[in-house]
Amino acid sequence: MTMQLTGIAGSTALVTGAVGGIGSAVASCLAAAGAAVVAADIDGAGAAALAETLRGQGASALGLRLDVTDHAEVERAVDTVERTVGPIGILVNAAGVLGRVAALTEYDDAEWQRVFAVNAHGPFNCMRAVGRRMAERRAGRIVTIGSNSAAIVKTGQGLYGASKAAAHYLTNCLGLELAGQGVRCVVVAPGTTETAMSRANWHVSGRREALLHGEPDRYRVGIPRGRFADPREIASVVAFLASDQAAHLTVTTVTVDGGSSLRP
Repeated sequence: MTMQLTGIAGSTALVTGAVGGIGSAVASCLAAAGAAVVAADIDGAGAAALAETLRGQGASALGLRLDVTDHAEVERAVDTVERTVGPIGILVNAAGVLGRVAALTEYDDAEWQRVFAVNAHGPFNCMRAVGRRMAERRAGRIVTIGSNSAAIVKTGQGLYGASKAAAHYLTNCLGLELAGQGVRCVVVAPGTTETAMSRANWHVSGRREALLHGEPDRYRVGIPRGRFADPREIASVVAFLASDQAAHLTVTTVTVDGGSSLRP
């Protein structure tokens, strides 16, 4: 029996980082479920192209250039979306950067600030702007795309993992604070997924194989399922969490990594 997701159709969904592999899959999945999707990305042309593709498939979609690190720009964008498209019922924080694979002692201040600006400050800006409005309406769903790296210490990923850990905490903290006002906040923590961002570091010798099959002297096992995730597999979990079928899920992290976290 196929489960029909309810509570998405007719909602306005703001998806940040919508041009990325996971972001575009999420935008497409929510559009297919009947949401009016606002595809937001710092790549404005890419966001517009994605929205055009979704409209060609019969969906309601708008492309929007958005720098999530800019608080004032986020506030203006959210205000515009709510006035022209509708009250935001679903926010998906998918904007993110991986940064360089390196030891913590090798990062400079600019790298640290850039990764935290996008991965931690960005979700905070969006959750603050949207969460306030959702709380007033006593309804809303916020899903942040985190990473299993937030909970598994991996050499060479200290900066990325720390920034994602911050995003995890902020999302779940907001979920705790707004639970009584009808707003659900959940983190989806993927493992390595087949996206351009992940592939950017595979040029390092042995990197891809280590991620897939494991490198015990660095970070235990690889991926027991034996393959990387498809972005659509992450998107389907996001859609479920944004639906009425997940009405009692909040203040939690759902890990989707093929078993590589080794959690019971």
